[in-house]
Amino acid sequence: MSVFTRLYRGETTIDFISQRQRWFVVSSVLLLISILSLLFRGLDGSVDFTGGVIVEADNVAQVNTAGVRNGLAAIGRDGARVQLTGGGTIIVQTEALNAADQDELVSAVAAIAGVTTDDTNVDAVGPTFGDEVTRRAIQALVIFLIVVALFISWRFEWKMALAALAALFHDLVITAGIYSVVAFEVTPATVIAVLTILGYSLYDTVVVFDKITENVNDLHARNTFSEIANLSMNQVLMRSINTSLTTLLPIGSLLFIGSFLLGATTLREFALALFIGVAAGTYSSIFVATPLLAMWKEREPEWQRMQRRAERRLGGQEQAVATVLAAAAAEQVDSGAIARPPRQRRKRR
Repeated sequence: MSVFTRLYRGETTIDFISQRQRWFVVSSVLLLISILSLLFRGLDGSVDFTGGVIVEADNVAQVNTAGVRNGLAAIGRDGARVQLTGGGTIIVQTEALNAADQDELVSAVAAIAGVTTDDTNVDAVGPTFGDEVTRRAIQALVIFLIVVALFISWRFEWKMALAALAALFHDLVITAGIYSVVAFEVTPATVIAVLTILGYSLYDTVVVFDKITENVNDLHARNTFSEIANLSMNQVLMRSINTSLTTLLPIGSLLFIGSFLLGATTLREFALALFIGVAAGTYSSIFVATPLLAMWKEREPEWQRMQRRAERRLGGQEQAVATVLAAAAAEQVDSGAIARPPRQRRKRR
């Protein structure tokens, strides 16, 4: 039977729990890099968070980036962010400006692009809007985490709730860390995507926990918690893989084909956060949440007794095998049927 068939039927015997120190080291390194990057580098917030002015115009004059910067330097805006899209559009972004400076910027961009000021698109956002978006996002995140903790504690137990929240924290920090390390721009679409992946990560974790609870009710009298956790994860592993693949494929299509190849840049922030978050959520549900739960549960007196019983059972089996082998050896000695080393033949000269 092939490994794919056994994986599909949930008949694999992968030992996830005994390797938990390895998974924890990998997650710790990723978390450390993410936290250090967030502390020292921070996030690159879009104009919706920082406030500023965005001016867009069709590049009729076919000017390059250097030409746009030279034209902006003439009005003292050489520090503005300049972007030329594949569709032939000039995008200039600066900090928040007063009315006179904004009109000067619009006129300069229109002259550089070779269009009139009426043909430009201006978007001015105040810094208070970004503060409001951030505050609302934090409120939604806190409420979500509280509801999740209460639901899992009611449906399963509080240790499972803590393990699920640890996995969610793992996914949030790593996603934000990747944005910080690679300097991806954070937009409101990114925030929406991050809140979306929290639900996905929670779903994948709850599926594993539900299987563990089912197996605990059936096998707790003769198996340790680590054995039950390993069995449960092997049983739902194919389901997690299928769910992840069927989710990542359309997201990857939006990100790599729609955004990078076809130029639909408005989809990039949303699809990128979803792709990173779904991948991190799949990893955390298998290699973070369940091993962390097993480590906590194994410290309970009931499961410690089961562990000692399993060790005695294993020791008894080893002793029985050793007794059988010793008896067989003694019987061979009594009967004289002791294996002798082969005789060396003399070479004829």
